[in-house]
Amino acid sequence: MLVRSLTLATLLAVAGPLLAADSDAPLAKELGKARPLVVIAPSPADPTLRGLNEALNESATKKAFEERQLVLYSVAGLAGTREGKNLEQQTTMALIRELKLGASKGTKVILVGKDGEFHVLKDDDSGEKLDPQVIFKAVDELPASEKAAAVAAPVAAAAPEPKGKEAKNVKPAKPAKPAAPPKPLED
Repeated sequence: MLVRSLTLATLLAVAGPLLAADSDAPLAKELGKARPLVVIAPSPADPTLRGLNEALNESATKKAFEERQLVLYSVAGLAGTREGKNLEQQTTMALIRELKLGASKGTKVILVGKDGEFHVLKDDDSGEKLDPQVIFKAVDELPASEKAAAVAAPVAAAAPEPKGKEAKNVKPAKPAKPAAPPKPLED
């Protein structure tokens, strides 16, 4: 009993931080599914952030955004959002850590490909709005390897079916017997 308790305690001590680190990495969750567009602005009143949010209210821009499988993450000050929904503070900090950005002034706009590659679209404090067409052009110019990157379900290779006379001599496989239940451990 003591050995099992020590083994469980050791396992939890080692795996705990690893599981916690994986659970709050927002960009890792999007890998292969969507292309996160991350806007990091000094304040919610930033012209780049406001202009992008206004552009996404237009139906044509929103449709083009969805066609390219873009997901908008924004961090204004220390408050983060994903698609307009607030993120927890821990998730926002994990997003910033994941980008591994140095300290700088101004607004940053980063496109993250489905393969996890970062593409910086804007990194300045000029206060100019970013045209959504620049974002769409950047997505359309991504390499073919990124466009093919997706979480695909593994395809099981099917055995070739016998033909002709061979098909008549083949017996169907028997279903497997269920495994016996494990014996209880004795202490």
